[in-house]
Amino acid sequence: MILLFILAALVLLLYSFLHQPQFGKISSGQRLERIKQSPNYKNGKFNNLSNTPDITEGVNYFTVLKEVVFNKNSRSRPALALPSVKTDLLHLDPAEDILVWFGHSSYFIQTDGKKILVDPIFSGRSSPVRFTTKSFKGSDVYTTDDIPEIDYLFISHDHWDHLDYETVTKLKPKIKQVITGLGVGAHLEYWGYSPDSITECDWNEEVILDAGFKVNTCPARHFSGRGLKRNQVIWLSFVLTTPCIKIYIGGDSGYDTHFENIGNLYGPIDLAILECGQYDKNWKYIHMMPEEIVQAASDLKAKVLLPVHWAKFALALHAWDESIIRVTELSKTRDMPVIHPMIGEKIDLKNIKVCDTWWRNV
Repeated sequence: MILLFILAALVLLLYSFLHQPQFGKISSGQRLERIKQSPNYKNGKFNNLSNTPDITEGVNYFTVLKEVVFNKNSRSRPALALPSVKTDLLHLDPAEDILVWFGHSSYFIQTDGKKILVDPIFSGRSSPVRFTTKSFKGSDVYTTDDIPEIDYLFISHDHWDHLDYETVTKLKPKIKQVITGLGVGAHLEYWGYSPDSITECDWNEEVILDAGFKVNTCPARHFSGRGLKRNQVIWLSFVLTTPCIKIYIGGDSGYDTHFENIGNLYGPIDLAILECGQYDKNWKYIHMMPEEIVQAASDLKAKVLLPVHWAKFALALHAWDESIIRVTELSKTRDMPVIHPMIGEKIDLKNIKVCDTWWRNV
């Protein structure tokens, strides 16, 4: 009886935990009916274009767990606080065309008078549990109070390090329009966003945002999910075209032929923003290895590469700066210009310049 009581208590505790608001909602009703019409939704879930195992062939979950527990890298987190600057985003000259990176996959863009925010996360963690996956010291110089009114919020998928409940709920009064993938709207509407402010897209759609502004939604090679049921939300990349620049917003993705296809359709790309970090040979199909990032930028016909998805969280076993070191070294042999700003540093999109290798002093 005691064991049954303990088991029932644990089940009730897990149920209560998984039904916290931060886990969001799974689509139902008209939203689910639209999802079912997607050619990328089969057998009750979204699927990648290519077969995409969660883990690499020859590896099992026990091996992965053992490496996570016993092969921790002593440099997975920086020894010192990360250097940063703090650009005042609330009082920018509207004529400026800039990008400011906040660490990981979060960044702010102002171009042709429009203010854009991508996958913001300002809560200091990338998990539903407050004391886990904390951000690096020095990487949290911005809060939601520092963010101006946003014309377009882009959400690539619903993983915790890209769709942060605390951040998007605090930002809600500042967001005019959200552009995201099928299924994400269920989370946002549950959190108080107006359905009229949410544009949900499948792959290969075009959305006219304003005169001279459009976004084309493109495939990625990844997965999604915030709870026990996976792949109920589609994962996206975006090609954003403005009057003065074309930007590839990559989200998360393993390497595949979709990069070349996107480059052929929409290239050349002025600036390709691609994930760099949180990779491992054991899950190489869902996160690119560093060498693949440079190849993906080349496939996209990118003029400049901005590596993101690093310098804020330790979500893999490699050293915190390994990815940027490997990418910058390889880029020299591939003639691919790479920018790597400090968190908060203002990048002039009309005159993109190579940044300092600031991480070498950390």
